[in-house]
Amino acid sequence: MDRHGADGHPSVTFDRNRGTRIGIEEAVLCQHKSVTQIAAILRDAVSECRRLLMTRLYPEQHAALPDDQRGALDYCAVSRTAILGPLPKLATSPKIALASAGTSDAGPMAEAKRVLAYAGMDATEISDVGVAGLWRLLAQEALLREMDVVIVFAGMDAALPSVVAGLVPGVVIGVPTSVGYGVATGGRVALDSILASCAPGVTVVNIDNGYGAATSALRMVNMMRRAHAKE
Repeated sequence: MDRHGADGHPSVTFDRNRGTRIGIEEAVLCQHKSVTQIAAILRDAVSECRRLLMTRLYPEQHAALPDDQRGALDYCAVSRTAILGPLPKLATSPKIALASAGTSDAGPMAEAKRVLAYAGMDATEISDVGVAGLWRLLAQEALLREMDVVIVFAGMDAALPSVVAGLVPGVVIGVPTSVGYGVATGGRVALDSILASCAPGVTVVNIDNGYGAATSALRMVNMMRRAHAKE
């Protein structure tokens, strides 16, 4: 049976050993948590001198936190993420790129970049290279081909991940975004389009899931490093 806090919501049992176990620390999904729960999680982290990554922390939730907690957080409204504690020195190898079809994809892209940074990985941003102006993507082809992992953010018909995967040898992770008109609204068309990609080996995460794409990339990075250490 769940234990409940004073606000009627189940209390939180934090997975403190996840980073040691799988190489990726637990993040706090704030979207459906009360401000009381979020504040309690932050108090625990501060008392234990732990870093913390918070995702889907909406501006109104952030604004409702106690002053001392807001002051301790590095908050980004675009990505709706908050980081407690310092960032590690960012590694540039393996090479990761974040490519977006348009500026409307900025939210999930920023989320991925922040998740990677929290884990100590740098990422090269290549923005606004959607297929409606294919020359913009082709101008970045040489740079993209240097990357070990390319995370591609696209809404509408989400053709960009397929095109990128046809140009580069690295791992391609597609992030469908909830950007578009009519039937494309909400991102389901983009999700189905990437799932149906004719380009071989495209990995797909859920709609607007920059966090999931970043952690997929981190698993690949950890695998690459383990393989290199055995050589």
